Parts: sequence; structure tokens; C-alpha cells
Amino acid sequence: MRVLGIDPGLQRTGFGLVDVDGQRLSYVASGTIATLEAPRGDLPARLKLIFEGVLEVVQRFTPTVAAVEIVFVNVNPQSTLLLGQARGAALAALVSRDLAVSEYTALQMKKSVVGHGLAAKPQVQAMVQRLLRLNAEPSRDAADALGIAITHAHASASMAALAAASPLQRRQHAQIRKGRAY
Repeated sequence: MRVLGIDPGLQRTGFGLVDVDGQRLSYVASGTIATLEAPRGDLPARLKLIFEGVLEVVQRFTPTVAAVEIVFVNVNPQSTLLLGQARGAALAALVSRDLAVSEYTALQMKKSVVGHGLAAKPQVQAMVQRLLRLNAEPSRDAADALGIAITHAHASASMAALAAASPLQRRQHAQIRKGRAY
């Protein structure tokens, strides 16, 4: 299985690919898709660069699955909305190539890679370097994307085992009370 991890960002979207063979992880590639060439106020141009950049990564490295970081709510709601649109552009590119997409929070990724959910970016970079036996630390955005790919590599085996043990039941409906589904 080849996993493409995506760390969405409006200025820089990180990507990282790992090959998974049982418990063994192998580094394939990583980098960032920068939108700095587009004018700062031109959101559609930036989203287009993200979309096309993710498509280019998919075409070049042919991943079998993808994993994307879930956007959390920032202090500034406008920033959260803009980040969500960057994430949407990346997701649209992935599903346009019929890739199965899984989603993980930054907390889940940090817990999977570093061992605790409050890890700092340099800790994630160091652990990704160690886990994938890299010669140098990847950039922050690429390290987060590789961390998402590693998280999916670890979680997918567990999820497949759970699915094989018991068929998953999809909810047909839910009652919402005070923001919770019952």
C-alpha cells in the first residue's frame, strides 16, 4: 500500500508518501505545494494551485490511498474558513482520482507519531525522521503530511482487523441534542 498524506494549508500544503509492507514503512517522497506565486488576495488562484499540485503528486507517485489532516477551529474564524477551503481543494483533487481518503486530527497524528498529542512541530519532525530513517529532518509541512501518512499506515491495519471481526453498521439517522448525535 502506498499512502499519500496531506497537511492542508493556504500558503503551503504539505505532502508525504510512504510505502507500507506489513509493519515496515518506507519513505517515498515529500514536499510542499506553495501558493505564494499567486497574489495574496486571489483565493481562487491559490485553490487552483493546491488542486493542480495534489493532482500532479497523485499522477507522479500513484498512491493507493490518501489521508488528510482534519482542520481544527482556530481563534480566528476567517482563518479557519480559508484553511477549510484549501483542505477542500486537496480533497477534491484526491477524490477526482478515485482515491479512498481517510481523515485524522493533528492530535491523533501527534499521538501516533510522537506518543502524545501535545507534541511540538520539532518533535514531529524528529520522530518522522527517525521512523522513516531519513538523512535529514523534513520541513514542518512535509513532516506533518508524512505523520498523517504514518498514522494511516498504523490505523488502517487496526481498522481492517475490526472490520473483518465485525461488520460496521452505518447509521441511517441520528437525533441531535445539544450538538451530540444519539
